[in-house]
Amino acid sequence: MSDFTWGNSTSEGAAWPKRIVAWLVRHPPAFTLILIVLVSVIVGAISPEFWQISNIFDMARASVVTGMFGLGFLMILAAGGIDMSFTAIAALVMYWITTAVAAYMPSMPMPLILLMAAAGGTLLGVCNGLLVHYLRAPALIVTIGTQYVIRGFLLTFIGTELFVNVPTSIESFGKYELWQVETDSGSIAVLPAYVLVLVVAAIVTWWILNRTLMGRAIFAIGGNSSIAERLGYDLRKVHVFIFAYAGLLAGVAGMLHVSSNRLANPFDLSGSELGVIAAVVLGGARITGGSGTVIGTILGVILVTLVNNVLILAGIPSSWQTFVVGCFIILAGTVFASRERT
Repeated sequence: MSDFTWGNSTSEGAAWPKRIVAWLVRHPPAFTLILIVLVSVIVGAISPEFWQISNIFDMARASVVTGMFGLGFLMILAAGGIDMSFTAIAALVMYWITTAVAAYMPSMPMPLILLMAAAGGTLLGVCNGLLVHYLRAPALIVTIGTQYVIRGFLLTFIGTELFVNVPTSIESFGKYELWQVETDSGSIAVLPAYVLVLVVAAIVTWWILNRTLMGRAIFAIGGNSSIAERLGYDLRKVHVFIFAYAGLLAGVAGMLHVSSNRLANPFDLSGSELGVIAAVVLGGARITGGSGTVIGTILGVILVTLVNNVLILAGIPSSWQTFVVGCFIILAGTVFASRERT
């Protein structure tokens, strides 16, 4: 009897790892959260400075622009597309609006500037959506093309010239404080108010994806566009909407980037696309579409930001940051791929 009980308990113990993996497969954001905790514990053990409130505020600040891009990319990925033009849209919008406001309307209030950025980004996004729909070409190919068009335009007519005479309203917005804390060393740690823009964008994105007919259409088209079209979903409306929304967030993100850095560089965001894609994939979204969550995307952004900003505290060279993110993507991909087999 004891042997039987021992064998049963052993088999039950052996089943626990499978149960844990199965649970993580059903809850991808939990897996991302575990990676965040592991990295934090390891870095914190090596360098206790990691736990300072100033580091947490710095991470929150660094996550805003990536998070805005990630939410827009999530919307497109959930519908089965891939966008590579969002940083180019942000660069064009931020440079054009910053220089125009400085030249003609230097006293324009920041809310109106953000509305202009949102409108400019939306217009460029609509162009992407219409091209994807009417050309019947993969979104990846179309948006690589529009990225090159925008980058070529910037390079031809602007070059690599930095614009440092940022209007006062834009510069002041980046200095607004949401929370201020005095550290043990006597320095002041500041959490900027513009992190609230990411909070609002996350809430709106969650509402669209989970509480509207458009959100249902996005996931349906991402799952199988042919079946979704036969069920009555309008592919043109969905394509235009998701790219317009991603463009809107990219335009706003561009202005937040200018506000936080106090300068407009037309090529400052170039090359950050893969980090955004990594964040969304690490958050549990399928690269083939039909799935994805806002909380998972935000956690993925935090993980990528964590790797890119604090590994140096653990004595790991910055050149290894991409390597670590790549390992996490492979690990997450291995776990999340189990969804395809179940």
